[in-house]
This record gives sequence, C-alpha cells and structure tokens, in this order.
Amino acid sequence: MLKFLSAVFLLTVSGLNPALVQADTTLKCEVRSVHDGDSMRVKCPGERQTLRVRMNQIDAPELDQAFGKQARDQLRTLCPVGAEAVIRRAGKDQYDRLLGNVYCGGKSVNEEMVASGSAWVYDRHVQDRGLYRLQDRARSNRAGLWAGKNPQAPWRWRYEQRQRDQNE
Repeated sequence: MLKFLSAVFLLTVSGLNPALVQADTTLKCEVRSVHDGDSMRVKCPGERQTLRVRMNQIDAPELDQAFGKQARDQLRTLCPVGAEAVIRRAGKDQYDRLLGNVYCGGKSVNEEMVASGSAWVYDRHVQDRGLYRLQDRARSNRAGLWAGKNPQAPWRWRYEQRQRDQNE
C-alpha cells in the first residue's frame, strides 16, 4: 500500500494524471492537431491540456525536407482533427512526448504511414519487424517518398542540417 501511495504522490507532484499511468497502456483521445508526418496533439479525458504524441517506430520526413508536407497531409487524412485516436503507449521520447502506436478509424496509422511511403521505419527504434515488409513494398511500388530519385532518411537529413548549421 505504501508503494502505491508513493507512486500516486510522485505522479501527482510530477503533474501526470494518475489515470493515464495505469496498467492499461491504451488511451482514447481526440485529435486536436497534426504537426508533421509523425506527431500530433491529442486531448484525452481527464487531462486539462493536450498531449504531444510522437508515433513510435516510424520517422516521417521533416516539413522542410522533400515529401515532408505530403507526409503531414497524409497523417491529417488518416487522423483528421476531431477524430478519435487510440494510442497504445510505448513510453516517452527525449522531448517528453508520448510515444505511441496510433490507431484512427480502426487502422494502424504507423503501419499506414509506412505502407503509403509517407514515413520510414525508424531503424533505431523499431520493434515490429513487419514494418520493414510494408516499407519494402512501398519502395518497390515507388509510393510516396520512394518516388523520388534519392530519398533521404529523416534522421540522416537532420544530422546533415545540424552539421551545416555548425559550419555556418
């Protein structure tokens, strides 16, 4: 009992809603905005503020990168503002965003983004190796970002941007 009360106290002090941090890792929330091809804001019951969600295991092109705006628009099509988003939580990322596998309209949005050529499998964080099969199919069909001559992985693009900025 003492451990439980200590955990609730720590959650309360940290500002997290204890209802969100329970054994059940699934949240049902409402999409409030889509920023890019792999992140959104959602409003969840019991939360005063929106939560930032980063889609787990995938990485979409940055908005300034080739195909970035198309990736964002694809995610907006799959999860329009006002839609229910079911999020299977997978922790937090380095920017304190909720990591999750997102479902809108009964579809795995993470899988749909990869299958449509709107996102890459994030090699560094992949757990579901089946995503590679979807990516390979999108690549062979030249779908989405794979229609370009030399599509560049977002993590590589971000690295090159940081190097460029450091040299300026």
